[in-house]
Amino acid sequence: MSDDDLNRLAKALQATPPADPGKKAAHLRAALDNFDSHQERPADTRQTNTVLKGVSAMFDKLTTRTGLALTTGLVTAGAALLIVLPTGNLTQPPQITTQPEARVDDAAERDEMLIEPVVEPEIALDAAPTLAAPAPEAFVGGAAQSLAKSRAATREAPPRILPADPVLRPDTMDTEAFPQAEPNPLKITADEPVSTFSIDVDTASYGIVRQSLMTGALPPKDAVRIEEMVNYFPYDYPAPDADGAPFRPTVSTFETPWNADTQLVHIALQGRLPATTDRPPLNLVFLIDTSGSMNAPNKLPLLKQSLRLMLSELRPEDQVAMVTYAGSAGQVLAPTSASERDTILAALDRLDAGGSTAGQAGLQQAYATAAAMAEEDEVSRVLLATDGDFNVGLSDPDALTDFIADKRDSGTYLSVLGFGRGNLDDATMQALAQNGNGMAAYIDTLAEARKVLVDQLSGALFPIADDVKIQVEFNPATVSEYRLLGYETRALRREDFNNDRVDAGEIGTGHSVTAIYEVTPTGSPAELTDALRYGTASDTPAAFENELGFLRLRYKQPGAAESQLIETPIPAHPTDASDDARFAAAIAGFGRLLRGEKLAGGWTYADAIALAGETRGTDPFGYRAEALTLMRLAESLTVQRP
Repeated sequence: MSDDDLNRLAKALQATPPADPGKKAAHLRAALDNFDSHQERPADTRQTNTVLKGVSAMFDKLTTRTGLALTTGLVTAGAALLIVLPTGNLTQPPQITTQPEARVDDAAERDEMLIEPVVEPEIALDAAPTLAAPAPEAFVGGAAQSLAKSRAATREAPPRILPADPVLRPDTMDTEAFPQAEPNPLKITADEPVSTFSIDVDTASYGIVRQSLMTGALPPKDAVRIEEMVNYFPYDYPAPDADGAPFRPTVSTFETPWNADTQLVHIALQGRLPATTDRPPLNLVFLIDTSGSMNAPNKLPLLKQSLRLMLSELRPEDQVAMVTYAGSAGQVLAPTSASERDTILAALDRLDAGGSTAGQAGLQQAYATAAAMAEEDEVSRVLLATDGDFNVGLSDPDALTDFIADKRDSGTYLSVLGFGRGNLDDATMQALAQNGNGMAAYIDTLAEARKVLVDQLSGALFPIADDVKIQVEFNPATVSEYRLLGYETRALRREDFNNDRVDAGEIGTGHSVTAIYEVTPTGSPAELTDALRYGTASDTPAAFENELGFLRLRYKQPGAAESQLIETPIPAHPTDASDDARFAAAIAGFGRLLRGEKLAGGWTYADAIALAGETRGTDPFGYRAEALTLMRLAESLTVQRP
């Protein structure tokens, strides 16, 4: 070869052909479309988060000489560029899986989840097979074929230990929704002596608080509902007589831990213990969210494990059906006897996450299935398991609650189990459970699943009293001010108490319910309001001067249309408070601190820890010991918060 030939060759190698933006955009669009087609992903759902923006920026740089050389080198050497998104929970132990790659069928939903990056390497149990490098043309029109070959090779890889779930920081998750409710205000007895509300046996708030604290973050304030935190724990309240009302009220009054000049009125309701030997047959419909947002280890996989635990508590005469919903809804298991465990488990194991969240269609299908299963003297229940993200069809909470309210009169109740964080729609879940005459719980661990679905199964599925309402009339001669701790989302109007058409909460077999008022005795230095210039505080007869107030309760027997009334006075003088009552007060104070409320006397987490420790009792399941751990975590995180 002559010198002229060598010079011409050198110049040709040094020259960079001019970029054609139109061709580059067309080629990239074709590659992306082919990839979407292979993934069966709907149009216009491609991710646009910062990760993909970074990839886009990388492609933009490929027109430079350095980028072209780098890309050519990677292809020639057979190297593979992987973007690893962690999907584990650092508070959970590593899990072994045979699925090397997580499916993301609904990228639009995944965009909504903001996850604090936590990068951990995968630990291979064995050497994974080497993947052959795709041909250069695979980066354009042949992207789908190359991807299919790579995945086929990956499926043959041995099992790997993958990192646990990501640390989902509540302060970075702007797609979560919680009921918006300000703490109950201080009420002046002379102006508003009557307080009315519906009872609540939900426990979801406590689970969300625990999950937040265990991942190193204080919970969102709106996620803290004091009544759900207090009612999370079992209490040893006096049980009702066998031939009396289905539950028994007990009232005690004692000094407020955070303010010696006020008192706590502790109202406890204990439901009749379950009669496990003669319960009616159960028709149970599992309504399972299998949308793309459920594609995380602490969502659908944990849901499957949780329902497995529940099956062991069912009887041969019980029936189970299964309905799933994603882009659309469908029945994946026809009504099946609980004795056919293998058939039920096989249907459960086949579930996979992908698609959008057609909550309306799922609810309609589930209720239709329950109606077909129902027979006389049997109990029908729909159990909805979801992260609460309803984004297709009827997704407005008000419209959903109207739909559920129309169905509850048929006798089929709805309970809701929440899983995962990131796009948790707690507001919708609460609305559905409250209007469906069921309960709402949040499951973040398998231990919590056992508590809800095994230990407390009878209480969750077999009610002993419907539409239970509480009304307290305070005596202005002995109480100048009062405040109800919690139950903000359960408030009722005074006239609702006697209106049997107004829905309220249910008590299941063995359930206990706690409500706490903080009251200021008349003349106490803790009074925050001045006496009226005109008029007296009260014309109360002397016979009532030994009463702080009067407690009224209304309830219906399951299936009944008319309510029954229970009444009892509240003593003015302090009583001997049980450890259960004082522990409940510690939890109430803990919840108020989490919501950022300033308690009298500078009461702190340390004081809550001390009181809870003193009143922990026998604690056979360790729930109270866990509460002490959460209090200590909250104390540390509050100090760290700027």
